[in-house]
Amino acid sequence: MRVRLKGLNKVEKRLANGTLKTYYYAWKGGPRVLGTPGSPEFIANYNAAVASLVRVRDDCLASLITRYIRSPAFMNLKPATKKHYSWHLTVIENKFGDMPIVALKDRRVRADFLGWRDEVAERSPRQADVGMAVFARMLSWAYDKGIAPAHPLEKPGRIYRANRSASIWTEEYEAAFYDRAPQHLHLALMLALWTGQRRADLLALTWGDYDGHRIRLMQKKTGARVAVPVGAALKTALDAVRSSLELDDEDACKLPILLTENGTPWTDSGFGASWRKACKKAGVVGVTFHDLRGTAVTRLARAGCTVPEIASISGHSLNDVNEILNSHYLLLDDNLARSAIQKLEASASNRTPNYDEQLSPGAEKIV
Repeated sequence: MRVRLKGLNKVEKRLANGTLKTYYYAWKGGPRVLGTPGSPEFIANYNAAVASLVRVRDDCLASLITRYIRSPAFMNLKPATKKHYSWHLTVIENKFGDMPIVALKDRRVRADFLGWRDEVAERSPRQADVGMAVFARMLSWAYDKGIAPAHPLEKPGRIYRANRSASIWTEEYEAAFYDRAPQHLHLALMLALWTGQRRADLLALTWGDYDGHRIRLMQKKTGARVAVPVGAALKTALDAVRSSLELDDEDACKLPILLTENGTPWTDSGFGASWRKACKKAGVVGVTFHDLRGTAVTRLARAGCTVPEIASISGHSLNDVNEILNSHYLLLDDNLARSAIQKLEASASNRTPNYDEQLSPGAEKIV
C-alpha cells in the first residue's frame, strides 16, 4: 500500500557527472526528507518536519519566518536564492525564534539584532551582512503584511566592504589560462571577457541565442535584456565550434554553447570546481570567474567606451558602471595616467606662454 504524503516535493538535480538524482522535501522550500521513499525512516523524517510546523507558536518570531518561507514572496525567488535564504533563516530562527513578536516594537531589539551581527562578523563579516540582509527582508515582508508591529532592521548598514580593485584579469593571466587550462574551458573565458555577463547566464546560453552577429539573453539576476554584438575574435571562436557540431537549427536552439569535456551541459557547481582547478593549473591566483565581469567593464573603459556604451553590453545600470569604474577597477593605471598627461599637453600647447619672449628688457636668457 502506497501512502500519499501531503505537500511532498520531489526535485531532480543533475550531478557533476551528468547523472540525475532525486531529492524529496517535506514541502516546496521545506526541509529535505532523508531515506528511501516509503520506508519507515522516510515517513518518520517527513512527520517530524510537519510536526515542527505545528509546534511553532503564533506569537513568536519563528512563526514570522515560517509564514515568510511559505509566502509567494519567498516561493517566487530563484531556486539558488531560496536555498541561500533558507540557510540564513534557519540560523536566525535558532537564535531568535522564541522572541515574542510584540518585542519588535521595543527599540532595544534593534541593538540586540545588530549586536548579534557584530558577533558573527568576528568570524565572517560578509556572512554577517548577508544574514542581516535576509533578516531585514523577512521583517520588511512581515511588517508590510501587517503581521509584525514594527521593522527594527530598516537600513541596518554594512560591515563588509569588498575591495576587488586589484582583482582584475591581467593579459598575462589570460594568456596563461589559454596556454595551460583545458581546451573546453577556453570559450568560457573568451565569452566572459567579450560580453561581460555573469557565469549563470553564460552557462545558460544556447546556440539559439547567437545569430552569427549578436548574443541575445535575459539576465537571470536582474531580468535585463541585452544584445551583445560579437567581436571578431569571439565570432571566429564561436563559428568554429558551431560548425564542428553539425547540428540542425532545431537542435542548435536547445544545445548550450558551453559544454563539459564529455559534451554534456554544465551544472553550476561542476563548472565552478573545474574552473578553480584550471586556474590553479594555469597559475592564475587572486581572481575569480566573477572578476571577469569587472575586467570586461574595465577593458571597455580603457578602450575609450562611454558609460552608456558599457552598460548596453554588460547590462549594468549606469550607476553600477560608474561605481565599478570609480571604486573598484580603475586603479592608478600607468597607461591611463600617461594618456591623461598627453591630452593635457595637447590642450595646453596653444596656451603655453613663450617665456623667452616675456623676459624683461635687459634680462639675459639662461642657457
